[in-house]
Order: sequence, then C-alpha cells, then structure tokens
Amino acid sequence: MQLGGQTALKLAKKLHEKGIKIIGTSFDSMDIAEDRGRFSDMLKELGIPYPNYGTAYNTDDAIEVAKKVGYPVLVRPSYVLGGQRMRIVINDEELEKGVLSLLKHLPNNTILIDHFLDRCQEAEIDAIFDGHDFHVMGIMEHIEPAGIHSGDSNAVLPQFNLSPLIVQTMEEYAEKIARALNICGLINIQFAIKDGNVFVIEANPRASRTTPFIAKAYQIPYLNIATKIMLGTAKLKDFTFEKNLKGFAIKEPVFSFNKFPGVNKELGPEMKSTGEAIRFIKDLRDPYFRQLYKERSMHLSK
Repeated sequence: MQLGGQTALKLAKKLHEKGIKIIGTSFDSMDIAEDRGRFSDMLKELGIPYPNYGTAYNTDDAIEVAKKVGYPVLVRPSYVLGGQRMRIVINDEELEKGVLSLLKHLPNNTILIDHFLDRCQEAEIDAIFDGHDFHVMGIMEHIEPAGIHSGDSNAVLPQFNLSPLIVQTMEEYAEKIARALNICGLINIQFAIKDGNVFVIEANPRASRTTPFIAKAYQIPYLNIATKIMLGTAKLKDFTFEKNLKGFAIKEPVFSFNKFPGVNKELGPEMKSTGEAIRFIKDLRDPYFRQLYKERSMHLSK
C-alpha cells in the first residue's frame, strides 16, 4: 500500500513518538521534506534554486507575502495531500478568496504562498540512495506545463525534450538532496524548468506513484531492491540495472468524472485523477503522443 505524504508523515510521527524504529528514511528527514520552511532553508544551504515563498496565517499576511514573492502565486495549506485546497491566483482579490476558503475548511492551518513559475516545463526524478551510492531509476517529463498536479499530468519516460545540461543539473540536485536528507531507500523529486534554469518544487522521501510505473516500464524490480536497502540487507552495488524499454512509456491519468457529473473538470494544482495507466509508444511520431503534445498548453484563467 502506498501512503500519501501527509498520511505517511502522520504515521511516522506516531511511531517516532512511541520510540518505534522506522525502517528506511528517518522521521526528521520526512518532516524536513514536508515542511516548506525547513525544506527551503535546506535548499538554500545547498545552493539549489527554488521558487520564492512565504508563510501566512490570515488574508492580510497573505497579501503582504504575495507582494514580496510576486504574482502569480500558488496558495496551499501546509502538509497537503494530493494538492488539497491548492490554488493558483493572480491578484489580491483571488488571493483573499482562496485564503478564506482554505481557512474555512482547514482552520488554524499555516498558509504557504509560493511564486508560481508560469509557462514552464515540469519533470521529476525517482531515485534510490543507500547512504553511499545514488541511482536514478528514471526521469519523467510532463507533457502538461507546471501548474497541473503531477498525478493529473501525462508524463513520458524517459525524458524527450530536455537538454543534456538540464538533465545533468536535475541529477546533481537530486543527489545533493538525497544526501542532505540522509535518504535510505526511495526518493521522488519534482522540478520546474524555465528559461534553461532548474528549480526544485518538492521532494518526497518515499515511494511515489511513479515508482511502480518506472519499475514496470524498465522491467526492473525497484520496489524489491529499495525494500532490501531500507532493511539494511543489501546495497546498490549488489545489483545490476538493465533498463529494458524500447521507445517510450507514457503515464496516463485516469479520471472518474462520469461517476461525479457535478465536479469541475478543469485541471489545476489540486489532484482529480483516481488512477493511472501505462501506454507504450515506439517513438515520438506516435499519433497519440503528438495529439497529447499538441493540446498541452494551459493558461491562467485571467
């Protein structure tokens, strides 16, 4: 069973408080990754770029922070699951409405406000770290631009439109983060790429939804390998990795809008998909891929 970030952290915290040993990455490392303030401080120390951000507790604070980081901004509660209550806003009026709605449903929650990198690419890395060696399982490039939740995006494995320099930079940042968090097992890191610059959006020190996808696409038992590393019974040097994928694999989000006809179908930072599928294509001339890529653009509402 895969747990979301918020659920996994709550469980880890309870185990930590009771003195029960957590297999794999420590609770404190999980907390750093989930706490936007601690995580951004760590990125700053590592010299890794990230979107400007601030925290607020009411509408006045939020407007003040938005003026500092600059519109458009991404508004969200702390320790979110599936992009819950996330909103992209472009002015004070929308920001005030978003904050009031957030506090109505999640009272006393800390509000996180990040500068939203508009019109940029999004990509992610899934990797394994054993305390010494670092292995990139796969790099997935999203077809839709940043702003649509990663669970709702079509993503292509391996990357198809990123320069070697950008890929190298992503891998360097991912390894730095894995080492700084002292990861034991799996980690997923999401990136935004704009004007040739790579920014880290977030890190998930756990199995991401893309882990089984990559394992199936490359025909490598990554979850089995990661579990042995977490248990301390093996190291990455004990395995050989032969990626067996001819062409590309596309992660397709699955929606259930037909079961919920009243739901707003417009995609954004709050996840709406209920599953995913895998589609294999021979090359980028595939008609299905070309249609997806043609329809990838997303514009802010105002």
